[in-house]
Amino acid sequence: MKRLRVLVLSDEVDRALYDHFDRSMLQDIDLIISCGDLPARYLSFLATMFNGPLLYVCGNHDEKYVTNPPEGCICIEDEIFEYQGIRFLGLGGSRRYKKGPFQYTEQEMEKRIRKLWYPLWRKKRFDVLVTHSPAKGHGDGKGAHEGFPCFNRLIEKYRPSWFFYGHMHLSYDGQMSRVSMLENTKTVNAFGKYVLDLEIPEDADERQGVSGKEAGV
Repeated sequence: MKRLRVLVLSDEVDRALYDHFDRSMLQDIDLIISCGDLPARYLSFLATMFNGPLLYVCGNHDEKYVTNPPEGCICIEDEIFEYQGIRFLGLGGSRRYKKGPFQYTEQEMEKRIRKLWYPLWRKKRFDVLVTHSPAKGHGDGKGAHEGFPCFNRLIEKYRPSWFFYGHMHLSYDGQMSRVSMLENTKTVNAFGKYVLDLEIPEDADERQGVSGKEAGV
């Protein structure tokens, strides 16, 4: 089985990847994914030093992305992005707690998902859900850190292999799990940095779009 080695990031700059950067740290990485709340300059730096694509969704503290998005990176908000036969669905943002971009009510987030009906129909399914906020009742918190129930329903319906999210710092609670399961989907809290391997689907070669953004909204 072919595999894709992925570095996931969120919420806190890892000094080993920035202040004390060593290019060899990325030599075995095939793809980088940011789950939000990271400085644009940090992602731009990694994109410059990395030979593969860097995908991202927006966090609730990424207001500056509106006018100054990370350079050399690929935003996958409200898209199904396919790379090496793996389909990534991006839905950034958090629960709305004040005025500003990248914050949503449950109804607003659910509307974003409904607008994806065509790419979801065309692709049949997706393999990895990438968000900033967790799903309701799964590694989430209260108030602004409450997860979205519509993510639970999306996972239940399409059964992706993986779910990457941020927003909940592992430093909030020493008992919080980095990796766990939601239904049959393996979930990863991307706080800081974490490296994992994704299995490339057996039917990947039969589908078009080995690399590149496919069918937007």
